[in-house]
Amino acid sequence: MMSSNSLIITTAALVGFDLADDKSWATLPLAAQFIATMCTTIPASLLMDRIGRRQGFMLASLFGASGAVFATLALLKSKFSLFILGTVQIGIFNGFGNYYRFAAADAVAKDLKGRAVSYIMAGGVVAALVGPNLANMTRGFVQNAPFAGSYASLVFLYIFSLAVLAFLRLPPRLAADNGLSVKESGRPLRVIAAQPMFIVALVCGTLGYGVMALAMTATPLAMNHFAHTFAKTSFVIQWHVLGMFGPAFVTGHLIKRYGVLNIMLAGALLGVACLAINLAGSSIWHFWAALLSLGISWNFLFIGATTLLTETYRPVERAKTQALNDFAVFTTVALSSLSAGALQSSYGWQAVNIGLIPLLVLILASILWGKSRRRNTIRSQ
Repeated sequence: MMSSNSLIITTAALVGFDLADDKSWATLPLAAQFIATMCTTIPASLLMDRIGRRQGFMLASLFGASGAVFATLALLKSKFSLFILGTVQIGIFNGFGNYYRFAAADAVAKDLKGRAVSYIMAGGVVAALVGPNLANMTRGFVQNAPFAGSYASLVFLYIFSLAVLAFLRLPPRLAADNGLSVKESGRPLRVIAAQPMFIVALVCGTLGYGVMALAMTATPLAMNHFAHTFAKTSFVIQWHVLGMFGPAFVTGHLIKRYGVLNIMLAGALLGVACLAINLAGSSIWHFWAALLSLGISWNFLFIGATTLLTETYRPVERAKTQALNDFAVFTTVALSSLSAGALQSSYGWQAVNIGLIPLLVLILASILWGKSRRRNTIRSQ
């Protein structure tokens, strides 16, 4: 999933720019993918709660393979609408696939959840190498249809994913706590969502991903505007993805040692660093340093928010709580991705980065509020 996503992130805006009549819609295919992910999150969670995660993940792989086929055909026929249809189906796959991290967290003891999520996310290190390099190597496989070979290669990734999932074995659903039957739904969602730590997790998870999506989606267009070659764009995205997933090998350990809110605070500050670097210049090294910082920022915020979220629900409440969280996350991601193309095309790279400021302020405020609430809780005990 991560390898295909990194390939799509590297190429989709450029493909959209080439196929779209109105260039301000260049990021629409990527935004459509995120919108499809957003719309899938709730039904995917509820469906897998009924039929099991393995069956749900396998069904999703079929959507991914089908979407890759449509995207390839779109490039061969120069059809913008068909390309959007392909990214929508890949978005449906991602709507299921984003629960891989929860599947890992729910399968281990409470004190291992942060590390379990981190190890799942660490798969992105492979994605950082596979996705952009695969895009670069296969972009010219089909003459007069740049990147058609890249999207054809995704078909094999999704089929491989399906084959691996056939061997997945997860523990049976955990017995409910506090005397509740697994058939009961637990507390009302409004009660769960009113918890301070749920609010912090939701704000940081959604806006942290939104910051990353806005800057990342616009980067290939901005680099093209500043006359950087595609090979340089691929290089920057590769390091960005490494920043996203490379720290995952240690993020869980850092959370356990320093506390989840402190790691999330470090992530927010790295987001501020990304903003400052982007505003400082437009050389290849500015893009590289900014996107690397952005990737690490996302890693700390997203893994931290996921870990914090698992503290807020009981086993019987996991499906609806996870669904609400991911719906909010990918609603924000979809809006950010769609906004990126319009901001970059109409107002330029500086406007994209100025748009990050209110999001980063809200993230920092929520973390500091959460730290204050947690200190007060400890004192009262």
